[in-house]
Amino acid sequence: MSRPLFLSLSIALLLAVATPAQNPPTTPKKSAFDKPTLEAYVRHLWALNANLNVQVSDPKPSEVPGFQEVVVRISQGVAGQNVTLLISKDGSKIVQGTFFDVANNPFKPDLDKLKTQFQPSMGTPGAPVVLVVFSDFECPHCKVEGTMLRQNLLIGYPKEVRLYFKDFPLVELHPWAKRAAMAGRCVFRQDATSFWEYHDFIFSQQEQITPENLKEKVMGWAKDRKDLDAVQLGQCMDTKATEEEVNKEIAEGKALELTGTPTLFVNGRRLSNGIDWANLKAIIDNEIEYQKTAKNAGEDCGCELNLTVPGLPPQTLPGAGVAPPPKKK
Repeated sequence: MSRPLFLSLSIALLLAVATPAQNPPTTPKKSAFDKPTLEAYVRHLWALNANLNVQVSDPKPSEVPGFQEVVVRISQGVAGQNVTLLISKDGSKIVQGTFFDVANNPFKPDLDKLKTQFQPSMGTPGAPVVLVVFSDFECPHCKVEGTMLRQNLLIGYPKEVRLYFKDFPLVELHPWAKRAAMAGRCVFRQDATSFWEYHDFIFSQQEQITPENLKEKVMGWAKDRKDLDAVQLGQCMDTKATEEEVNKEIAEGKALELTGTPTLFVNGRRLSNGIDWANLKAIIDNEIEYQKTAKNAGEDCGCELNLTVPGLPPQTLPGAGVAPPPKKK
């Protein structure tokens, strides 16, 4: 063997010995922040049918240290449900559930989103228990709950409770609900107390109202009312003057991730899909007792700061007076 060939073979052998064996390719780590990965995971986790749509939100900061918050929306047509997941910052762990801060009211996240200023209300200002109902005038379940609240709330709790009404018309399902909500806001603009009379009237006529006769029904109700200017009401309806107000209520409901109506909040506690009077009364009684010491909900919880100016009367908001109970038929 020639010397150059021998040297070449020696060098090749030395290089083969010196070069470590290549590691097999590693599988990339899965991350829950990858939307397709998370979608596939939750579809398997919750056994979701292929005809259900799954939409994964962008992550946002969470109040839980070391985690990000991601909302997964599951929907079919206009119906849907949101599920909040907490994902560890490295994307490897998922937590499903509800966390609470023992230093705060357990319903504080929803309380912070509920805006009641300048909304139709009945009951006592400063009451320890505040109810906020999101309702739809065309919804049969809303009619049942609305009638129950009007017939029982002020009689059972003349001083301890205040109720606020919020519009959340389900426009995909109910063709005249939003227009009825806008008309209600027109009534409220003129006279806060008359709103509740309108509320009772619309629910009482729910089965007879159509998109075509809604205005006729409302104007017929308003024409003999001494506290309302029917002409002004008709103009308000025709110009859609209150549509932006209703749109804001709808946006607030969506921010609260409402899934339907009626949805009732009792000092922030969410009660969806209706409740009967006996069970609601038990919750209110419990809340009255709890707030005697907790003082972290209701209207007298230190949640708002009012500026007291010498020489000016105390602030009075529209709808602050006690609304009359429904008339006996």
